Amino acid sequence: MYRKLYNYFTNDHKYLSRMLENAVVGNENIDEVSYSKFRSGILKHIGMEEKILIPEYLKTPDTERYSLATHLRLDHGAIAALLVPKPSLKIIAALKAILSKHNVLEEKPGGLYEVCEQSVGDNLDLLMTRIQNVPEVPVNPYNLNPAVFDSTRRALARAGYNFDEFENND
Repeated sequence: MYRKLYNYFTNDHKYLSRMLENAVVGNENIDEVSYSKFRSGILKHIGMEEKILIPEYLKTPDTERYSLATHLRLDHGAIAALLVPKPSLKIIAALKAILSKHNVLEEKPGGLYEVCEQSVGDNLDLLMTRIQNVPEVPVNPYNLNPAVFDSTRRALARAGYNFDEFENND
């Protein structure tokens, strides 16, 4: 099976994981350059999935597909919410934990990437062109208002996560 779409997105997962890993220097400092690359990259990645892949995935009505798409979208909301405040070691720990589960759902056999690749058939090159032409996402400055954590906690709770349960390295 030709896995052009699968490879494109899993390679992006690897790159983003590397940037997130590189964002922690030693055990207490955050490398802003690596985190910034992660932040802009993950927003673009989420955008490609939300605007192109998930709608393609949902073209075939199926309760299981709807359930997975809903789960992925809630995760995307939680991930995006974690990018709003200034990064901390706890935020990075939360991102790593969520992404480790989230990426499996997309990459597994029968997951988002495999199903989309199979469903587009002869239109794979057209879909890949659309994906590769997605522009970079403008990234806003961090929201330094402490109240932003209320929104972040709610977004995580909607996705089934509790921010307080992530390892606090701060």
